Amino acid sequence: MSRPMPRRLFALLLLVALWPAALSAQTSAAPAAGASAPRRPTGIVIVNELTKPVLARAPAEQDLAGYLMVYFKDQTHSAYLAVSRDGYAFTDLNGGDPVFDGAALAEQKGVRDPHISRGPDGAFYLAMTDLHIFGKRAGFRETEWQRPQESYGWGNNRALVLMKSWDLIHWTHAIFRVDTAFPELGDIDCAWAPETTYDPVAGKMVVYFTIRYGNKNANIYWAHADVAFTKLETTPKLIPDIGGIDADLTLVGAWQMFFVADAKIRHASSPRITDGYTAFSQRIDPETVPTEAPNVFKRLGTSTYVLMYDVYGARPNNMGFSETEDFVTWRHLGRFNEGAMKGTNFQRPKHGAVTHLTLDELRAVAEHWQVDLKLE
Repeated sequence: MSRPMPRRLFALLLLVALWPAALSAQTSAAPAAGASAPRRPTGIVIVNELTKPVLARAPAEQDLAGYLMVYFKDQTHSAYLAVSRDGYAFTDLNGGDPVFDGAALAEQKGVRDPHISRGPDGAFYLAMTDLHIFGKRAGFRETEWQRPQESYGWGNNRALVLMKSWDLIHWTHAIFRVDTAFPELGDIDCAWAPETTYDPVAGKMVVYFTIRYGNKNANIYWAHADVAFTKLETTPKLIPDIGGIDADLTLVGAWQMFFVADAKIRHASSPRITDGYTAFSQRIDPETVPTEAPNVFKRLGTSTYVLMYDVYGARPNNMGFSETEDFVTWRHLGRFNEGAMKGTNFQRPKHGAVTHLTLDELRAVAEHWQVDLKLE
């Protein structure tokens, strides 16, 4: 009987086989004239459906060995990936070019506010805002916004971009129009900043995001997603008693929600994912300029949680970081490349999120995108 091929060797051979196809693969929509296309292929492959790996499941914490960050840039309206072994120094994949080309993936030819999480099936769930704020300048539309700004405000975008993958290379892709799928929601201005988490009570992935009405009334809504992560299968419902935007949910004892109110990071908690939140009045981040886009991730092997936020009011913009063990007291770590947190080959990330990877996954993405990481 022949011996099974070692797992690492199998993964390496598989990546070598896939590499030419991954580099040449294009999504079904090509960038429009005038678009700022990536300088190199993204390295991902858009597929119609995924085959779930045998025995796929979310790794236990002791099997995790690194960190994966997703973020976007205004200059390209595309999303990027960066990886880290220690959770402090992050290295951009794909040579600093986009991994998710907004012109090819979004109705408005631009993506913003990317969020990535992992489900209990072990898959990665990526959700993004479908919006290009400079769409007219880029030649994607003839008006500043899709609809009159006087009535609908900036953006007036109503689609979410939903993607799913098990290997971070092969992804399904869907543009989901919230307003047309759920006309009962009425005439919404826009929907933005989608994030995902797992609802252990319902046994389903949840997408929660901001919906605005009347060019002023913005709140956080939630809905369950289908298994393939191509649509929302329940009508979005308001999470009451928050009155904020850009929510981030983490289950640590209770549900810990971080959100934005008055351009400041706030905190609320609840025993339930969809309601019952008690909001606390103090500002969590230490900034004196506007902030948004909170995201919480755990430092592996510790009881410490890191709160990352977009300091969009800074000039130039940057990410800020604070950490805690109890969600009451905080140690402020400063901004990227101004304190403990580093971006080794990129600057000015916006609205990011972090999840975890195993050592094999770190090694696989480093080999695929040809990044030199110290992994041992």
